[in-house]
Amino acid sequence: MPITQQQLLQILPNAGPVAGVFVSALNDAMDRFKITGLLRVAAFLAQIGHESGQLRALVENLNYSADGLIRTWPKRFNLATATSVARKPEQIANIVYASRLGNGPAVTGDGWRYRGRGLIQVTGWVNYQACGSALGLDLLTKPELLEQPAYAALSAAWFWSSNGLNELADAGQFEAITRRINGGLNGQADRLKLWTKATAVLSAETYAAIL
Repeated sequence: MPITQQQLLQILPNAGPVAGVFVSALNDAMDRFKITGLLRVAAFLAQIGHESGQLRALVENLNYSADGLIRTWPKRFNLATATSVARKPEQIANIVYASRLGNGPAVTGDGWRYRGRGLIQVTGWVNYQACGSALGLDLLTKPELLEQPAYAALSAAWFWSSNGLNELADAGQFEAITRRINGGLNGQADRLKLWTKATAVLSAETYAAIL
């Protein structure tokens, strides 16, 4: 059963007006990648809700202070290098993502070009290439397509499906889903809060439909 705008706002109240923009995009994406049923949909909405700041952030925020850079990437920055690029997102991206994830060195600008985009942030040349191939999009020359709601949702659903997250959701392995998306458990408290809310909202709808 497709989710409604009202349900989406109950789960992600901070989405505000963009919920109306995203509801059809999310339904199409979830249908295409078989994110169906209570367990899968609740987990998916919780994770993308956290990752995107409740659908409001479709591009990675790299506006870090010097202290933030050192805390987040201690192997990439010392006090001098962090101070020199603090609050300069393009330079930060090109340093952080240089020569990894299929990107070239910093001077190529690949780090900035292929910074995180979408509801589950696709990051790096290799992931843009794989996502574009799966969706039939030329994301290598038009990476900004992932800033559009339809493609932001599709890229997240593609990532979810291709990383086996439907199966983890079926098994109730929410922590494992977070680790596969995040690499750790950053923001887990918020993710769990959204998961609980999504489960309650969607369960209520399922129960009402049976009556």
